[in-house]
Amino acid sequence: MPAGPRTLAAIGLVALAAIVGAVVLSGGSTDEAAPPAPVAGEALPEPDLIVPAVAPPELPDRGLHPELLEIDGWLQSDVTSLEELRGDVVAVQFWTFGCRNCKNTLDAMSDMYAKYADQGFEIVGIHSPEFSYEAEVDNIVEAAGELGVTWPIVLDTTKRTFHFWQEGRRGHWPRIYLLDRDGHIRYDHIGEGRYAEIDAAVQALLAEPA
Repeated sequence: MPAGPRTLAAIGLVALAAIVGAVVLSGGSTDEAAPPAPVAGEALPEPDLIVPAVAPPELPDRGLHPELLEIDGWLQSDVTSLEELRGDVVAVQFWTFGCRNCKNTLDAMSDMYAKYADQGFEIVGIHSPEFSYEAEVDNIVEAAGELGVTWPIVLDTTKRTFHFWQEGRRGHWPRIYLLDRDGHIRYDHIGEGRYAEIDAAVQALLAEPA
């Protein structure tokens, strides 16, 4: 006997419920095949970590670095001049320990120092005080320890070097110059930031023939 309309409707509802149940259990529809279930005790694969490469900036030769004028000595180093660092790539940073913007750069500088110091990279922090308490050597030594500054420090107490390197009406804290192995300025950045770019520039200068 042929099925009546009510019977057909009932069959259709049962079929629809089965389809909906299957979709719910599968987590929804997708175009991609579901990944195989992991075997018990097997480590799950880690997701791919895509770290974008940073291209080094332009590194034009800006000539030999200026002199250090009327400095009061060096801390944390047996070096007494930039000339003694020929053959190394050198980051020269003007800073003062009371400057918030300067302090914000120090983690990145420490990271670069740890990565590249054994490859011929050096940092020279030229400490040019803004206020009188920042000119006291004991205060500089204490601040360097607290801030994790382990690289050589030049004492530019009168700021003669600060103004000699930074021509014009204003000087800047912080400011970083990168010197190649011949002591030529190849990169100049004022202020915080651009840490990946500076890192890439250091790598590029280290890769240049000695």
